[in-house]
Amino acid sequence: MKRLSAKEYLEQLELIDENINQDLQRLSDMKTDAMKGGGIDYSKVRVQTSLTGGKMENDVVRYVSFDEHINREIDQFADAKEKIIRQIRGLHNKDYVRVLYKVYVQYKSLKVAAAEMKRSYNYTIEVHRKALEAFEKVYSDLVYLC
Repeated sequence: MKRLSAKEYLEQLELIDENINQDLQRLSDMKTDAMKGGGIDYSKVRVQTSLTGGKMENDVVRYVSFDEHINREIDQFADAKEKIIRQIRGLHNKDYVRVLYKVYVQYKSLKVAAAEMKRSYNYTIEVHRKALEAFEKVYSDLVYLC
């Protein structure tokens, strides 16, 4: 398994979150598509009609299955987020914890993090670099979370 840099490892949270948001949008689209009623052609003579196995039933099955998949993704995301928060806090350096939390858990830019921390941008960049180095020293076996 590929070993990740601290930055690659921590950036996984935002990627997982983005994937979940995309899947939620896809689920919404599936629901909209399933609710679109198809027209019924009454011009043809029908001998027998069936209410089972139709398009709507298949759409509902796909929707429910995909919804369950998303719920599993959300559970994995929550576990990954909790793990990363614990690891960040494990650095035991206030500035490192603050900058890594703001950037990788709250998805803020270094510029926004600097402003919120009331520090210069250059100082924040340096703290961020040192924090990533410290993270890699403390957690040497960084791999994909999901």
